[in-house]
Amino acid sequence: MGTALVYHEDMTAARLLWEDPECEIECPQRLTAALEGLQQRGLEQRCLRLVAREASEAELGLVHSPEYVALLRGTQALGTQELQALSGQYDAVYFHPRTFHCARLAVGAALQLVDAVMTGAVRNGLALVRPPGHHSQRAAANGFCVFNSVAIAARHAKQKHGLHRVLIVDWDVHHGQGTQYIFEDDPRANTDAPWLQVGMGNADYMAAFLHVLLPLAFERGTEPLGVRRVSLEDPLPFAAAPAPLLPRPTWPCLQFDPELVLVSAGFDSAIGDPEGQMQATPECFAHLTQLLQVLADGRVCAVLEGGYHLESLSQSVCMMVQALLGDPAPPLSGPMVPHGSALESIQSVRAAQAPYWMSLQQQGAAPVLSPSTCSPEGKPSPLLPWGPEFKAAATQTMAALSSLLDKLCLNPTPPVRTAVALTAPDAALVLPPGVLCQERSALPEEMQAWARPHKALAQDKALTALGKVLYLLDRLLDGQVSSGIAATPAPATAATLDVAIRCGLSHGAQRLLCVAVGQLDRPPDLTDDGRNLWLNIGGKEAAAPSTFHVCVPLPGTTGGFLNCVLALVLPLAYSFQPDLVLVALGPAHGLRDPQAALLTALLRGPAGGRVLALIDEESTPQLVGVLARVLHGEAPPSLGPFSMASPEDMQALMRLRGPLEPQWKMLQVAGEAGVGVVRLRVSA
Repeated sequence: MGTALVYHEDMTAARLLWEDPECEIECPQRLTAALEGLQQRGLEQRCLRLVAREASEAELGLVHSPEYVALLRGTQALGTQELQALSGQYDAVYFHPRTFHCARLAVGAALQLVDAVMTGAVRNGLALVRPPGHHSQRAAANGFCVFNSVAIAARHAKQKHGLHRVLIVDWDVHHGQGTQYIFEDDPRANTDAPWLQVGMGNADYMAAFLHVLLPLAFERGTEPLGVRRVSLEDPLPFAAAPAPLLPRPTWPCLQFDPELVLVSAGFDSAIGDPEGQMQATPECFAHLTQLLQVLADGRVCAVLEGGYHLESLSQSVCMMVQALLGDPAPPLSGPMVPHGSALESIQSVRAAQAPYWMSLQQQGAAPVLSPSTCSPEGKPSPLLPWGPEFKAAATQTMAALSSLLDKLCLNPTPPVRTAVALTAPDAALVLPPGVLCQERSALPEEMQAWARPHKALAQDKALTALGKVLYLLDRLLDGQVSSGIAATPAPATAATLDVAIRCGLSHGAQRLLCVAVGQLDRPPDLTDDGRNLWLNIGGKEAAAPSTFHVCVPLPGTTGGFLNCVLALVLPLAYSFQPDLVLVALGPAHGLRDPQAALLTALLRGPAGGRVLALIDEESTPQLVGVLARVLHGEAPPSLGPFSMASPEDMQALMRLRGPLEPQWKMLQVAGEAGVGVVRLRVSA
């Protein structure tokens, strides 16, 4: 199973036939630039290429009215003046004699992608299409959008493939009101996280995913949802009055756990785009994609929406496709500190959704903030596109973008994506294609030097295992291998982990994160110098905890485990921004194989895929195999039956988070009271 790329060159045919500064940015070069970027980086060649087909009018009718479809069909025979007159009846739309054909191809591409994924022909994919679709409503074009490809794809997935739960994630900078209106007959099908100002960056998007999207997506309760749409919206006016929260009936507990993820992939939220004025860098979209791939058994179908800076669009599309292919995402650039306004938005969304989602109730979502009493003049205002301030900011942004793109080009995928080093071969172990079974060891003198302080490493078997760990660690640090798994005898696990930490820090890692699961003590000579962060899950409580020495009990339920990972482990990891992650599963660590796989898969992100998993040599071949698959980019297996976190686990987690938030900003989920304006729309 691979990644599909669905495209048709005819989708470049529609173009603006008259002068219109607002619409001229939606041009054919958007597709050609993205495709050329994929070709130049060798990504198109690695995908299964599918030629888009036209959607039938019956398929368009899954969402759009017959009258609207007939109106668009008629545009094929109109002249330029008639097309311009018809376009003027809609907001930011232009029609061309080939628009109907192009828009049907865009929908057909999305449907082909869903069919390919749901039949198992591919694991995931991207429909590279135009015109975009998420603004399009049942009987109206809007914002360059003609037919709502993603909404039609969701209905198609439910009707043809019998799905019950489809998650639509919209990260386009503009609110996809078309998708919202189409599904608003289900009052539980919308969750919007509106940004309050421009300039949102990597930390803000990651925080929204960790603290809003993923907790809701993972939760399973007693009542199914058909389609759930989660969007990150465009910034709202600072002087706008807050919209009232509309009453909704109370349900015992909603569930999602999607069977398919559809992404309205708009890249006007990327740095440099004149429409979005945001600061998310191209690699951010690889991280967002990786987070979505742990859902729905990895069935992710992305459909292009906006994106109007050609270079930024091209690089962002490449980053997303690399993630879909399973490549490690480059480390995120910039400080991982969310803006205060982003935290306000996250806080208000969590508070509004908490009555319907147990995971948010247990995390103690704060009440919705009141509108600020400060005058709008005291707040930063959005930059007006192409005004003097915007042009000055754009010049700085372009310089930053150019530097970022140069760095991305200098971070190629390592020759070996995943390597496994075992103490002895196991006939029952089945590794994915492309995973290297590592047999070499470090030099004897190096092994002896590192092992000398530890009696547990004196035995030949432990020393041999250490040699393989050290050799694999060197390959990770010199860029020859992206990630790895190494086995070690149970009595030597703690000593091997100590050596791996010290060796990693002395051989080039500037910041090393160790996530130790089970009864594994922190090495006594580690210092809180900012270079290492020790996180122990399920071990004994630290005698002297600090911001670099964190211990949390192992939750006993699926919900508790997810809360621990999403609300503590990942925010800590992304705040710390490590060069290397060590995941150590000690003897009797207590995790089931799917839990260990999910934890390991999610920890690929913070360090750019550079993860070394240390496991007990007595671990089952099934565990080794599933860890190899997730490190190689595949989706982790389902966590199985869902049970909510216990009050004790949640209380322990909340007590732990509070003192850590001042140091690790990605843990924060609320802004300061009275800062900015909060406006949240909740469908009723």
